[in-house]
Amino acid sequence: MSAQISINKTLNTQEQSIITISALTSIGDIDHLKVELNNGLDSGLTTNEIKEILVQLYAYCGFPRSLNGINAFMAVVEERKAKGIQDKEGKEASKIDNTLDKYQSGKQNLQKLTGIEEKELKGANAFAPAIDTFLKEHLFADIFNRDVLTFKQRELITISALASMSGVAPQLQAHIGMGMNTGITETQLLEAFDLIEKNIGKQQADTAKKVLTKVIAAKQNK
Repeated sequence: MSAQISINKTLNTQEQSIITISALTSIGDIDHLKVELNNGLDSGLTTNEIKEILVQLYAYCGFPRSLNGINAFMAVVEERKAKGIQDKEGKEASKIDNTLDKYQSGKQNLQKLTGIEEKELKGANAFAPAIDTFLKEHLFADIFNRDVLTFKQRELITISALASMSGVAPQLQAHIGMGMNTGITETQLLEAFDLIEKNIGKQQADTAKKVLTKVIAAKQNK
């Protein structure tokens, strides 16, 4: 059993930085974010990977906090350059095939994440179809099709942001399920929520752990 726990506890330093950067950006804690942005670069994250994290976050915590995070990162990069630190820029996103139907592309990505084939619109998506279009065409197509980050990394970003904010437990529950479908383990999620407790607060971490318990129970009952 101890060997299994050791195998599962595989959040590396880069993944830990992804989690903390996402969490701090989502609540607008810029002073601590700058520290973690430095840590992220020191851990080996490229500048393009961190830019991608901060860009994706606008879909979950809004343009203002995403832009504030990007501005903070600009300042960090300039400070490091002034100190003679040469950070790796990393790869740019590959050109996306615009001949593909964007809605269908986003739908396919979402189905990969959920593991469920969508046969008809339900809930909020059926009530307000415009949000369904925006989610699939922009979030799950335009953003998720950018190959700077993997689906697993993108779900770590989303889960971390949602776990740090209040009033979004249903969305957190959905994304924990998606994240586990990308290979994120229960042990890794608990480790992530420990980072949330350390950097954001115990209340947020406790809520996230309760949501995780619900997801685990639902998977076991299938």
